[in-house]
Amino acid sequence: MNFASLPDRRADLDPHAPAVSDATGSLTNAQFLDRVRAATRHLHDRGIGPGDVVALKLTNRTEFVVLLFATWRLGATITPVNPTLTDVEVARQLADSAARLLVVEDGTTLLGGVATLAVDELLQEATESDHTPPADSSALALLIYTSGTTGVPKGVMLDHTNIDAMAEMGVQALQLGPADRCLLILPLFHVNGIVVSVLTPLLAGASVVIAGRFDPRTFFDLVESERPTYFSAVPTIYSILAALPADVRPDTSSLRFGICGAAPASAELLTRFEDRYGFALLEGYGLSEGTCASTLNPVSGPRRAGTVGIAFPGQEMRIVDENGVELGPGVDGEVVVRGPNVMRGYLGRPEDTAQTVIDGWLHTGDVGHLDPEGYLTLVGRSKDMIIRGGENIYPKEIEDVLAGDPSVLEAAVIGVPDTIWGEVVVAYVQPTPDSTVDPAALQALCARKLSRYKRPTALVVVDTIAKNAVGKIDKVALRAAHTALSATS
Repeated sequence: MNFASLPDRRADLDPHAPAVSDATGSLTNAQFLDRVRAATRHLHDRGIGPGDVVALKLTNRTEFVVLLFATWRLGATITPVNPTLTDVEVARQLADSAARLLVVEDGTTLLGGVATLAVDELLQEATESDHTPPADSSALALLIYTSGTTGVPKGVMLDHTNIDAMAEMGVQALQLGPADRCLLILPLFHVNGIVVSVLTPLLAGASVVIAGRFDPRTFFDLVESERPTYFSAVPTIYSILAALPADVRPDTSSLRFGICGAAPASAELLTRFEDRYGFALLEGYGLSEGTCASTLNPVSGPRRAGTVGIAFPGQEMRIVDENGVELGPGVDGEVVVRGPNVMRGYLGRPEDTAQTVIDGWLHTGDVGHLDPEGYLTLVGRSKDMIIRGGENIYPKEIEDVLAGDPSVLEAAVIGVPDTIWGEVVVAYVQPTPDSTVDPAALQALCARKLSRYKRPTALVVVDTIAKNAVGKIDKVALRAAHTALSATS
């Protein structure tokens, strides 16, 4: 099923059923199709056609979803742009993607000579003539730029085969149907927001509620008023919600589950959250290069805290050593993934593509192991590994211990150079709201739970831990800040 024709199919099947809503209003399936047709006409009149790239520099709003489908009806490609990027960063993405049009919140921005369109000027009245949605599954659908934590952002090319396969897998794995309602709180410039919270529920016949910026003070009010059946969020959001005052007791009865992804979560956090709020958290794992998701703890069946679940239907997963040899259960190695969800490649970077996708297997750079039932446990990224005196240390193990203390909202562990050991462990911790972290107590906790060589040589308490645009801890920035601090002390 090509997503370009999904609005037509939904309108034919149930024209009056809800499709998409945001703070400004809601659209039925028929109204959504009308808006998509109107936007398609507008883009066509602006010269957009097959193979062109349309950049969306927008906050979360219904028009973002409308423009996704309108662009695909013309055989063109979407590249989402983080609205918080600097002009220099935006110009770099526009140039790299060769974008023909940039859609913005207002019409004042001019970057790199790319034509702009203010989103509020988008046509909303459908016309009789319409473009027949293309059926070319090899056409490029999304150009997602990586967060850049390991270097300059790269354009991940996802074609219609990729997004069709990923959404189908998501419908099966999440057991979604028309009665479901997804609450979107993650940013739409990230593949998780687009695929898990928009394309997958719409494919299932379900509806989507688009929330604005996450606010813990109003989040559960939104849950109670909109009655979603699921949502997807990052561990930071679950940590903040778990730390709300004890008198916050929302009605969460509509929720079947929450999805936790984009960054590792501790088993303690998942258990504490579920015990408090009464619905399951399904931890999963994936990359933009794999069209978002590759594993998930099952909706029905055993959920194993501390793991990121089993492979999605239609995907294969292996653990391999540095020579690509498959390893047995319980043995740590690199996680590799194969399936129709694996990206076409990095735009204009054939060498990077060849190093990342080998014989159809996506080499993730993440280190973990599988148990005999196929549940994946991640121990860290190969590039984050700390080597102290010849001993390999994965930060996640230490971060999980620190996050188990109720005074700690989040923890980030890095390796710093040491003349004797090569590298030593340094931990940064962020307190939960209205809490005070006791470094001595945390060191005692580490002494009880970690071998001596894994224990932090320093614990730094900070107001906030640096994050990148998609909510992952930015260890590159953290290491740079630590280096700069060390140089001045």
